[in-house]
Amino acid sequence: MLELLEAMYPLHRTLVSDGTDEALRLLGDSLPPEASWATETYPPGTPVWTWTVPERYVVHEAYLAHEGGARIVDFADHPLHLVSYSEPVDATLTFDELAPHLHTAPHRPDAIPWEQKYYERSWGFCLPQSTFDALPRDGRYRAVIRSEFVTDPERGLRVGTALVHPAGGPDPAAGEFLVCAHIDHPAQANDDLSGVVTAAEVARRLVADPLPAGAMSVRFLFCPETIGSIAYLSHHEDLIDRLRGGVFCEMTGNDNTFVLQRSRQDDEAVDRIARAVLATRGEVREGAFRDVIVNDELIINGAGIDVPCVSISRWPYPEYHTSDDTPAIITEERLAEAADVVEEIVRTAAVNYVPRRTFRGPVFLSGHGLWVDWRTHPELNAAQDKIMLKLEGDRTLLDIAEEVGLPFADVRGFVDRLREAGLVVAEPAIPRPSR
Repeated sequence: MLELLEAMYPLHRTLVSDGTDEALRLLGDSLPPEASWATETYPPGTPVWTWTVPERYVVHEAYLAHEGGARIVDFADHPLHLVSYSEPVDATLTFDELAPHLHTAPHRPDAIPWEQKYYERSWGFCLPQSTFDALPRDGRYRAVIRSEFVTDPERGLRVGTALVHPAGGPDPAAGEFLVCAHIDHPAQANDDLSGVVTAAEVARRLVADPLPAGAMSVRFLFCPETIGSIAYLSHHEDLIDRLRGGVFCEMTGNDNTFVLQRSRQDDEAVDRIARAVLATRGEVREGAFRDVIVNDELIINGAGIDVPCVSISRWPYPEYHTSDDTPAIITEERLAEAADVVEEIVRTAAVNYVPRRTFRGPVFLSGHGLWVDWRTHPELNAAQDKIMLKLEGDRTLLDIAEEVGLPFADVRGFVDRLREAGLVVAEPAIPRPSR
């Protein structure tokens, strides 16, 4: 995971850029063929719900220099020196004229902040506070930005998807589970390349060890933040009704505890599953929808879509949105731990269903080879009758597990055996609409 992250990190990844396209190529190459990797392109200017796909941003040169002297900052040295999507400029300015176009991070005086003007035409440079403080106030400065906003339809906004089916192929009734991460943000490693490589690792694991037949398929969406998921879902509105839940992965590689941001529904299956999974990971923090950090879950779980979507991250971290957010703050151990968490959430959510009995009266368990020996599993043995009384088609497996106080895997294993014997039929676990 860290090797893939380090390969994508130096690329100039903005909303629509050659660097973002190359990152998607590297990501796709890292996935096995069974992940069904695909990319889609949306031409600049395309209406996507209430938004519009932005132009491709190409930077040929950008620097700030003392008039007739040395360069102070240069895009060629570090992409964060340029405010993303800055318009072209070539001007000689006084310090007072220049100052409104300069950005610093006073809380990290030796770091370059990351700033963007995606949806407004402006320009600017970013530099360490220490460099800014040393600039002569009586000098004159030359600001040069040679940038281009490309509207070629073939070079539009690109997103990447992977789709991993359970053993035996997709089950339309089961629906799909969505895992999302954003791939833009130039020269930022933890935000959110860590989430990208975490999600990609989960996809590889689901290919290597497929979900059981009848489970949900799992769709992975890798896209520029906000506009990417809007563009994708607006072009696939038929997909929305098939989505049963989602996880947004971000900032998973730094040295901090996990934080769960709950879904808009707040108590949907994916919330309860995520909480149970994270409870085994030591100290965990929680927050309500939009109370931790806002990202694409606002689209996935937002108006008109409303797929229950949690966010798994290690927010906050002090290097956020500065040049200090490098691969050096990330460890393979933290990435692997995050992949373990997301994988377990996905595997649990994807096999949750509503069991409905086909039998009358108590089941002759031993006659069907279904009796649980109290000597090997006393808790499940004691709960057998309670479980069978809850198979009325009004509860999911997760509901039943919580009500009888047993691990989800134990209840699912027992009910699956009833299902295999023809005593239970499975119905999809459709999420409740948000309040």
